[in-house]
Amino acid sequence: MMKKVLVPLAEGFEEIEAITIIDVLRRANIEVVTASLSDNLEVKGAHNIIVKADAPLEKIINYDFDAAALAGGMGGMNNLKSDMRIIEKIRNMYENKKLVSAICASPIVLGEAGVIKGKYTCYPSCESMVKGGEYIEKDLVVCTDNVITSKGPATTIFFALEIVKYLNGSNEELANSLLIQLIK
Repeated sequence: MMKKVLVPLAEGFEEIEAITIIDVLRRANIEVVTASLSDNLEVKGAHNIIVKADAPLEKIINYDFDAAALAGGMGGMNNLKSDMRIIEKIRNMYENKKLVSAICASPIVLGEAGVIKGKYTCYPSCESMVKGGEYIEKDLVVCTDNVITSKGPATTIFFALEIVKYLNGSNEELANSLLIQLIK
C-alpha cells in the first residue's frame, strides 16, 4: 500500500522546502497530495514562484493521510497557523499516531496544534514562538515519536529523507542516488 502525504501550500511558503519535500517523497514512491488553502490552486511562494496545488484543502481534508509535511516561510507559516482546518488535521493525525512534520518556521504551527511534546528544532530565532517541547539547536533534523522537525532551506533534503525513512523503513538507496554521501 502506497503511503500518502499531505503537503499544504500556503501563500508565502518557502519554495525550496516545498518543492524538495514533494520531489524527494515522490522519488520514494510516496503519494504526495499538495493542497491550496483556498479554491485558487495557484499558490505564490515567499519568492514569488507560483506552484499549482493538486487540490483545494477543502476537497481533501478528510482523506486518510499517513503523514503531513509543512514547508516553512514566515508568510506560509502564519497562513497555516491561522487556518483551523490545518491545526485540527495536525492534531488529529498526531493523536492517531500518524507522522506530522515541519521545517523552518513551521514547527510553530505544530506547537499551535499542541503536538510538540519532546525535542524539536526549527529555524534559528523561531524557537521563541514554538509552544511546548525542548529546542535542540545543534541538530539539522529532530525525530521525536511521530514528529519530525528541521531547521530550514539547506536542511530540507535531510528532512525529506527522514520522512522517507519513517514511512518506508529505509532511505539509503534514495540518499545514495541523490549523492547525499558527497555532503555528509
